[in-house]
Amino acid sequence: MTKRKAEGRRQKAERRTFLIVLALLLVGFVPAIASAQSLVIVVRHAERADGGPAAGTGMTGAPADPLLSAAGKARADKLATMLAESGVKAIYTSEFHRTQDTGKPLAVKLGLTVTPVASSDVNVLVKRIKAEHPKDVVLIVGHSNTVPAAIKAFGGPDVKMADDEYSAIYILSPATGAMTLIRY
Repeated sequence: MTKRKAEGRRQKAERRTFLIVLALLLVGFVPAIASAQSLVIVVRHAERADGGPAAGTGMTGAPADPLLSAAGKARADKLATMLAESGVKAIYTSEFHRTQDTGKPLAVKLGLTVTPVASSDVNVLVKRIKAEHPKDVVLIVGHSNTVPAAIKAFGGPDVKMADDEYSAIYILSPATGAMTLIRY
């Protein structure tokens, strides 16, 4: 009889240990499970037809809304080719032509619609993407000041982007905050 009691206690202790370990594992995985998007791909718009702000002046005053230059159109086409098999399910841009025109070739290739969102509040964009596209791969086309903010809002690292930088593709895993930079 004492042998049975000892065996019963041992089994209870093993079950309790198993449940504790299982609970700890689940707590460790909850952030990854609860996180939206499997990947967020963030790029800056391609080259502007007006050449952009003069070196060192940054964006001041009312923002210009130029179209893409020939080089910008070529870059947008290259981006579409590179991301055609990436599983992108949604494309978000700012309200400006240059971001929309950068995302448009991929949208056409994938049968998607480019969704413009005001560039004034990146946090609103991030909340919208998390709500509307949980578990999806999403492309964001932004600006030199909104790309770093979007990456940070999704849990990624601090990123600095020069006013004349157009070649960066940031691939971010919101579940882990891990990010890869590809130049194109």
